[in-house]
Amino acid sequence: MSDALRSSSLALLICLLAGGPAAFAADAAQFDSYTRGRTIFFDWQGQPYGAERYLPGQRVIWSFLDGRCTYGEWYAQGDEICFLYEDRAEAQCWSYDISDTGLSVSIGDAGAALTLTEQTEAPQEEMVCLGPEVGV
Repeated sequence: MSDALRSSSLALLICLLAGGPAAFAADAAQFDSYTRGRTIFFDWQGQPYGAERYLPGQRVIWSFLDGRCTYGEWYAQGDEICFLYEDRAEAQCWSYDISDTGLSVSIGDAGAALTLTEQTEAPQEEMVCLGPEVGV
């Protein structure tokens, strides 16, 4: 390998390493800044889907608006935000976009992507977490 090629390869590697973590940190900080302390209600194809309450320390509470709530936490991985909930062994990672119309998140497994959008109007329901189920 020539010295010129080695120098330009090294310079590219340094730029990528220097820019990568900074961009990663900015994305996590942007997501945290937008969501922390809020409860965001999500629609799927124009219909209410669920809500997530974003707590300090990257903790969350998710509900399908059925009175049952699942506790978890989020973390940034690459350009996605991953959620690890108490009732799941594996994290779910979502790509996200924050725009003038709010937050939208997408997850794409083997099939079609699921995209949820932040409700732009006041939610029709409240996010209510009922106590644990009792009895048999």
